[in-house]
Amino acid sequence: MAKKDSVIANKLDQLSKLQEIHTKIDQIQILKGELPIEVADLEDEIAGMNTRLNKIQTEITDSNELIITRNNTIKDANALITRYERQLDTVKNNREFDALSKEIELQKLDVKISEKKIKEATSSIDYSKGLLDDLKSKIDIKNDNLAAKNKELGHIVAETEKEEVELTKNSEELQLVIDEKLLAAYKRIRGSYRNGLAVVHVERN
Repeated sequence: MAKKDSVIANKLDQLSKLQEIHTKIDQIQILKGELPIEVADLEDEIAGMNTRLNKIQTEITDSNELIITRNNTIKDANALITRYERQLDTVKNNREFDALSKEIELQKLDVKISEKKIKEATSSIDYSKGLLDDLKSKIDIKNDNLAAKNKELGHIVAETEKEEVELTKNSEELQLVIDEKLLAAYKRIRGSYRNGLAVVHVERN
């Protein structure tokens, strides 16, 4: 009976030591608080904002290329209009005159459409630049915030890393010698409570 009590006491002692180790690890995690989550969230948010930034910059580039293309179209159309108007003076019949007149109208229409597209693209660029400046400002603020949180987290990690590594190592070694069923029950109970306590000392019965 005494031997059995001794075995039980030893098992309880092992679980108690494991709980002490895990409680210290939990305290370190509490010290870190929500910082790791906040850092990860900020990083994701900044990544999303940078994706949006790149999209806006691409839109501005596309609009600038459209303006160049449309300006070239206007230049070519005006050159054709000048050429066709000169040819009007040398036409031999009404059919040639009507054909040239129609071509001139088409080129003038192309000029108007290109001018409209240029106006729209210019307006789009102005709007996008406003969005870009606002987004860059927000990203700068987020980056400053992220740097501050990373610095704070870095200090905590530097202070606790050695202790946490040692505690984790001790926990793994201790779990190897604890009965599997007891360990499974311990983990299940520990996971069921927010304070992470599965084994506690009895005081005053």
